[in-house]
Amino acid sequence: MSAVKRIQFTATIKAPVATVWRHVTSLESYKRWTSAFAEGSRFEGSWEQGAKIRFLAPSGDGMVAEIAESRPHEFISIRHLGFIANGIEDTTSEAVRAWTPAYENYTFQPVPEGTRVVVDQDVAAEWEAHMKAAWPKALALLAELSESTRAG
Repeated sequence: MSAVKRIQFTATIKAPVATVWRHVTSLESYKRWTSAFAEGSRFEGSWEQGAKIRFLAPSGDGMVAEIAESRPHEFISIRHLGFIANGIEDTTSEAVRAWTPAYENYTFQPVPEGTRVVVDQDVAAEWEAHMKAAWPKALALLAELSESTRAG
């Protein structure tokens, strides 16, 4: 059984909350800032509360999740439910049940400098080092995208 722990990352981005939110949730921007995790990452689905969403690598493998909570320009909670391998969703195997549900939460806070983004993520021990290395890069890319498009 994998040990799951919560890790946290914070960034202050010099752009309005609405701009940062848009870059987190729009497909084209998502592809760019999540390249820190895997080049060619994408999602299929919706960021609406209760919606199913799939996070995919170019191979089509990835994770299946649902949006547990969505308060536009404030908070998103992703409830990860399983893996996708060879086009098949696995939400019931022992390997998946060892770490699900796992949450990935984004909090957007207006600050004088722009937006403070706080990411809280539940992560299995074997992925912790990868996530700790990738998140700062991803948030730097998100900041770059957001700060280059000031319009909210």
